[in-house]
Amino acid sequence: MTGTKGSLNPRILIVSYSYSGNTHQIAKGIQEATGGDRCEIYPRQPYPMAFSELLKQVKKEVEHGYHSLLLPGVSSSASYRVVFVGSPNWCGNIAPPLASWLYKNDFSGKILLPFYSHCGGVAADFRKDIAKLCPKADVREPLQVIGDG
Repeated sequence: MTGTKGSLNPRILIVSYSYSGNTHQIAKGIQEATGGDRCEIYPRQPYPMAFSELLKQVKKEVEHGYHSLLLPGVSSSASYRVVFVGSPNWCGNIAPPLASWLYKNDFSGKILLPFYSHCGGVAADFRKDIAKLCPKADVREPLQVIGDG
């Protein structure tokens, strides 16, 4: 986890999964703006580099509701009231590593602020998808960043 010394609000956590680095760049910008702590999620099994193989695997994982195993070191959200959660938009869905992290944590009474990067493919409804995974959280409308914008 990378925190900002002397954070403006230490109760803010920014968690992101990024395949290409775009989503982590958005997370860094949010960290600079909020002074929150930042944590990056990594699946135990990296995704294929070839886009056609990646797309095939992602479609299969999303279809089956697969929850990725994650590398250790991902921060707990327990001591945070506000959590920014970021992912690429994969086929109109949250990437399985972020979905897995969300599924495994209790967000009762927390504010979740989704953000996602996307390249203009299938539209996503991240607020609805995250609310389904975290029914006791206050899930707000997502920030969408197209391309590396």
